[in-house]
Amino acid sequence: MKVYYSTGRRKTASARVFLKPGTGKITINGKDPKVFLPYISKRSEALKPLYLTKEDKALDIYITVRGGGITGQSEAIRHGLARALTEYSSEHRPLLKKEGFLTRDSRMVERKKAGLHKARKSTQFTKR
Repeated sequence: MKVYYSTGRRKTASARVFLKPGTGKITINGKDPKVFLPYISKRSEALKPLYLTKEDKALDIYITVRGGGITGQSEAIRHGLARALTEYSSEHRPLLKKEGFLTRDSRMVERKKAGLHKARKSTQFTKR
């Protein structure tokens, strides 16, 4: 039985996704997705490529994700899952590409500059 692997990234989060033919069992960091991603919106967003390709009942999925927060991790899972599904079957590529799931979102947090409070926030202007 072949295992399909892919990596997904977003902000500082990185997700490793392993797919293999099975019964539809999903595990994220050793936990059920409902436990790991308690917010319905984040969970549905992360698993959207799976439901879009209708492979949710045919594959066992094991995901490890590190770094970032809830949003970064869920979007890293989505990216990795989409890439792994194209690895599993190239027929899924046009559908996932059209939805934009295969494109890595390269936006990162801007660094703090010296003399400023944050990346762009400056001190309060005083006229006198």
